[in-house]
Amino acid sequence: MIDFVRGPVVHLEADYVVLEVQGIGYRIYTPNPYAFAKSEAAVTIYTHHHVREDAILLFGFASRQEQKLFRRLIEVSGVGPKVALGILSAGKPDSVVAAIQQENYSFLTKLPGIGKKTAQRIVLDLKDKLDGMGWDTDPGSLFAEVQTIEDDREDGAWGEAREALKALGYKDVELDRVWNDLQHRVHADETVDSLMKKALQLLFTG
Repeated sequence: MIDFVRGPVVHLEADYVVLEVQGIGYRIYTPNPYAFAKSEAAVTIYTHHHVREDAILLFGFASRQEQKLFRRLIEVSGVGPKVALGILSAGKPDSVVAAIQQENYSFLTKLPGIGKKTAQRIVLDLKDKLDGMGWDTDPGSLFAEVQTIEDDREDGAWGEAREALKALGYKDVELDRVWNDLQHRVHADETVDSLMKKALQLLFTG
């Protein structure tokens, strides 16, 4: 089991990074590749080593918290690694855990790849398994993030920019990851054109 990998990021794509360790490049699929800027400085990525009949894959996370939650999520029937990555790309671990414990289906069904039935399975399987793991499950923070996810996708300049980028062929999962990185660096009066340019810069990174 590979628990973590440490080294410089030498390549970025929309859904993975390549980390160089002693001359070997490890492809690591991660919720937000752009969180690991290309740099000569070594970074630590906490990993989940996923083995199946046709592939051996590494999934990576910026924190132990994300790693733990990913491993819990893939225990749920119908939630594979790609869906679990989508969940972590759009919601903070603390907020996802709070939504599960509070049975907040409104929040969960706004996450990529999660419909009502999948949300119900996640709550049923994990509601009582997430205590004692150091989560900050403040209801006020969860409410704020529910509003943020809803507003980001449906309203404002990003909503228009997102639709325009989708028309260019970009997928929801790519745009979710870009926005996860971009939303902390934009102004309230940002224009659609400005957001598109910034998003495209991130999409072209690597």
